Amino acid sequence: MSLENPTPPALIRVPVRIVVLVAVLPVRMAWDALAAGGRLLDRALLRPAGRGLEWFFDHAVVLPARWLHRRLLAPAGRGIAIGAGWLGRGLEWLLRAAFVWPWRYVVVPVARYGVAVPAGWLYRRVLSPLGAGCLFLLEKLVLVPLAALFRHVLAPLFRYGAAAPAVWLYRRVLVPLGEGLGRAFRQAGRGLGRLLPRLGLALFVWPWAGLWRYVVAPAVRYGIVLPAGWLWKRVLAPVGREARDALALCWRVAGFVSRAVGRGLKWLAWNLLGRPLVHVWHGLRWCGRHLVARPAARIRASVLRPAGHWVRDALWAPARRAAVEAGHAAKDALASARAAVRKARRDARRALVGAARPVEPREPVAARARTLGSTTNVSGAVPAPEISLRKRG
Repeated sequence: MSLENPTPPALIRVPVRIVVLVAVLPVRMAWDALAAGGRLLDRALLRPAGRGLEWFFDHAVVLPARWLHRRLLAPAGRGIAIGAGWLGRGLEWLLRAAFVWPWRYVVVPVARYGVAVPAGWLYRRVLSPLGAGCLFLLEKLVLVPLAALFRHVLAPLFRYGAAAPAVWLYRRVLVPLGEGLGRAFRQAGRGLGRLLPRLGLALFVWPWAGLWRYVVAPAVRYGIVLPAGWLWKRVLAPVGREARDALALCWRVAGFVSRAVGRGLKWLAWNLLGRPLVHVWHGLRWCGRHLVARPAARIRASVLRPAGHWVRDALWAPARRAAVEAGHAAKDALASARAAVRKARRDARRALVGAARPVEPREPVAARARTLGSTTNVSGAVPAPEISLRKRG
């Protein structure tokens, strides 16, 4: 602990921690109870309900929606799209026939060759030369005389009759008069500028400044600021720090107490409910094992298994052998029928076409090895005659 924040005495620390512990303990116990209840609710209700809702949504909503989309909506959409396409083409052809083709093949040619071409010829051949002649006459008869009148009469009259006297009056009379009045006003403004600020300070600033410096500031400093600082440093800040530290410490202590209370309640619930239920469960298991499972096993071993063996040996095995023999007999009969059909087919062909020439079987003749006049032969090979292919013909 630094010198600026000295350790508060136990007179402040102990009551603060006791008060904070008393206030925090119910909150921490309620928080732990809510957290345990939330975990139990999540494990026992929310997760199974979520899985059930997911299964229900997948089997009751998604599968029918997919089937509906595949079997109904998609074909209907394709049919609507095809119909809309044909309808759009028909409307396009109708609009073209109603607006585009009359405009292209009737209005445009009529406007072009009935209005635009004659109007262009009229403008080039008649209106343009007529306008040029009128403009030439206007320039020579009106504009040129007006320009000469302004240049030689009106401009000299205005220059020497009005502009020159006005300039002389401005330079010789108005400018000196304005400069004199400006000097007088500047001198008066400087005097007033020096007098009025001092008068305003003396009337409005200096009394209030003296009141603030010698009355209000000392009263605020020594009557409010210093006592408030001492109260903050010696009382409020230590109590606040202790309350903060006590809150953290008491939260941990309340956690220990809450867990201890929870373990006690768990032990009590186990001894009052859990242990009797476990004994009941073991009793039910013993009853099921000795009253149901063992008699069922004895019945199976002494009654059902011999009955099954008798059914297998006396009924099922003879029936299976009979079925196998019937299958073999049917297979032999089918083979005999196929042979009879082949024989009848050969007899019919022989009666229609005639008997085929019998082919005598003969053994393959081994090729004799040639030695090309050598005295040595291959072992076990008969020497071939030394006759060329040309002489053999």
